[in-house]
Amino acid sequence: MKEPWSIKSRSKTCAASEEAFEDGEKIRAAIFPDPESSGYLRKDYKVEAWEKSEDDEAPFSTWLTTYTPPVIEEKPEAVVQDDPETLLGKLIEEDEAHTENARYILAVMLERKKILRETDTQELPTGKLRVYEQRKSGDIYIIKDPQIPLSDVDKVQEEVRALLDPQPEPEEETESETSSKENGESETPSEPEETPEVGSDENPEKEETVQSEVKAPDDDSTEDESDREEDESAPSKKE
Repeated sequence: MKEPWSIKSRSKTCAASEEAFEDGEKIRAAIFPDPESSGYLRKDYKVEAWEKSEDDEAPFSTWLTTYTPPVIEEKPEAVVQDDPETLLGKLIEEDEAHTENARYILAVMLERKKILRETDTQELPTGKLRVYEQRKSGDIYIIKDPQIPLSDVDKVQEEVRALLDPQPEPEEETESETSSKENGESETPSEPEETPEVGSDENPEKEETVQSEVKAPDDDSTEDESDREEDESAPSKKE
């Protein structure tokens, strides 16, 4: 049977006396099996009411905690990626079997960051359950310990990193590529023009032109010298 691991929120009043809790008051939190489902119910009590309680039902787990009024935090308009706590809550709500390892790793991460604290551990025929409390809100996370083999820890950690920082899927084609295909530009690729090597015979006319341009200054200089000799040998008009 599928076990619901929904997050259990802290009550504002005592389950026995219905008196409101005060900020900073020590209270008794308890989790009981839910007779109407395979999950659990949470109840919070004033310490005095818990001690005087005549309820014969044995709790699944119980512990002392400090009551603080719930704080409603403003959620950002756009979330680029999930933080570990948000991701853990999402995976718990989805309750898919293949995310059990990731849920446990996330809970351990949050415990090390002092965001969650482990309040209890219970051994069941189906496995070990760990109860975590969110230090600020008092929410309870019931996490199944999957007993991850040491050889698989690195693999699970990589899966968690991928969930926390998903990479965008590569785009199939850009808009420019799409428009070029519509215009038929990419259907017939043009062949690259071959650049003739220097001194090759592929373009002899160009080579002759280059050679003539290089030789041109020598011809001009020869003509200048002959003109100068004729000028010197010619008789002066004054004579």
